[in-house]
This record gives sequence, structure tokens and C-alpha cells, in this order.
Amino acid sequence: MSFVWNDLILNPMINGLLLLYNMLGNNFNLAIAVFTVLIRLLTLPLSIRQQRSSMRMQEMQPQIQAIQKKYRDNPQKMQEEFQKIGYNPAESLAGCLPLLIQFPILIGLYQAIITVLGSTPQSLFELTQRVAPWNDLTALLPIDNTFIWLNLAQPDPLLVLPILVFVSMFVSQKLLMPQSQKDKKGKDDNPAAAMTQSMQYTMPIMFGFFSLQFPAGLSIYFILSNIIGIGQGYYLRRTLPTASAKPAAKVTEAPAAKASSATNGAKKTGAKKTDKRPPAKKRPTSKRKRRSAKR
Repeated sequence: MSFVWNDLILNPMINGLLLLYNMLGNNFNLAIAVFTVLIRLLTLPLSIRQQRSSMRMQEMQPQIQAIQKKYRDNPQKMQEEFQKIGYNPAESLAGCLPLLIQFPILIGLYQAIITVLGSTPQSLFELTQRVAPWNDLTALLPIDNTFIWLNLAQPDPLLVLPILVFVSMFVSQKLLMPQSQKDKKGKDDNPAAAMTQSMQYTMPIMFGFFSLQFPAGLSIYFILSNIIGIGQGYYLRRTLPTASAKPAAKVTEAPAAKASSATNGAKKTGAKKTDKRPPAKKRPTSKRKRRSAKR
């Protein structure tokens, strides 16, 4: 397991950062910025798919809840109705794939920054064991780990970066959450949207708290990655149709009730029509007797 981790994640990150550091004029902060863009480009198809799936699933929640309520005793019919509206429960699990990919990247980048910017003899020895032959480490040492007031290997002492991590992640989560549908009393009638709204606050708070202890270089990665995510979320909100523009949610909220109301209305109208028909004219009995006498 350590062989896979070192050769596939940690060592490539260390050598990639050193290569960017050498190409960008020995500027480690700029190397982290370019590294962030490259990682986001590699995971762009998965992240866009996850964002599209998340927004689409939340907008379809009224239809999904109506079908679940109507066919809760008939799972087969429920699956058929899900297929009609284009809902696949497995998509919710597939949407978690980009998040699972992010965790090894974050852990690997954390260890890579600590290893590259380490100032102890032990960290320097470990760095020499991980550097590829095509990276001339002797020409790069000592690596500059300063940026403005920051030591990129240490947490931000002024707490500016943790605040920026919280704000950027909050805005990114906000753009991913579609507008929730509320009833007449102003309460949200979509439990999934309510859960997403709670995650909108818990995730930024959690990562902002982590940034208090993470190296400043990793916090910079968080901020730049969230800014790219904000751009993706804004683009998707402009391109994807919103739930308010789709009348399908209203149709599927209570299909049985509408069908019953239509049949009841037809019965009522039919009853009214029969009531309005003029009664059949009855011929007087005297005329009948005269006709029979003539015959």
C-alpha cells in the first residue's frame, strides 16, 4: 500500500512541484497556483459531471418525492416512473466520486509541501530519496518558502487564509445549490435541499478550521481551487435551466389527484348536461284516440 501511495501520488507531486518551481523562477507560491490549475483541469470532467448531477437531482426532488409517496408499496412501478423522468438513484453515488478523488490529492499535497519545504535534516534527507533523477535538487536548494508575510510551510499567523478558505468555499457551495421551493408558510418542502443548505455552512466551517493548522501553501490551494469551482458553478447556473422554468415538477406533484379531479369534473359536467336536456314531449291522449278511431 505504501508503494502505491509513494509512487503514484506523493512522489509525482513532489517532483511536479519542484519542476514548476524551477520553471517559474524559483517562486513556490506560483508553483502551487499552476499545480492547482493542472489538478483542476485533470478532474474537470468529473467535477462538472458531479455539479450537474447534484443540481439536477435537487431540482427533481419534488417529482421524486411525489413518485415515492404514490408508489411506496410498489417498488417496480416506482422504478418505472423514475425512468420516465430520467432519474437514476445510482447517479447520487456516482456524484460522490470527485469528492473521493479530492481526499488523496489533499493528503498527498499536504505531505508534499511539508517534505519540499521542510527545514530539518530529516526532511531534507527524505526529499533526496524522493526526487527523480531529472530534477537537479542541488540547483534548487535552498527552496524559498516565503510569500508576503507567509511561511508556506506553516499556518497563517494572521488568520487571513482560513477566512478566505471559508468565504470562497461558502460561495462555491452557494452556487451549486438551486433555489429551494417553499410552501405558502415559507417553509422548505424539499428535505434534500434543506440538507444541502446545512452542508453549505458545515463544509466551509470544517475546512476553514482545518486551515488553522494546515500549511499556508495548502490553504492557497484550497482558495484557488474554490475560485475555479465558483467559475464552474456560475457557468452551470447560466447554462442549465432552473427548476422554476420547468413545469414538469407541478405536473408530477400529485398526478393521482389531478386524474381524480378530472374524472370528477367530467362526471359533474355530464350530470349538468343531462339535467339541462328538455323533457320529452308527451302527446295528449285525446289526439291518440282520434287517430285510432280514423284507422
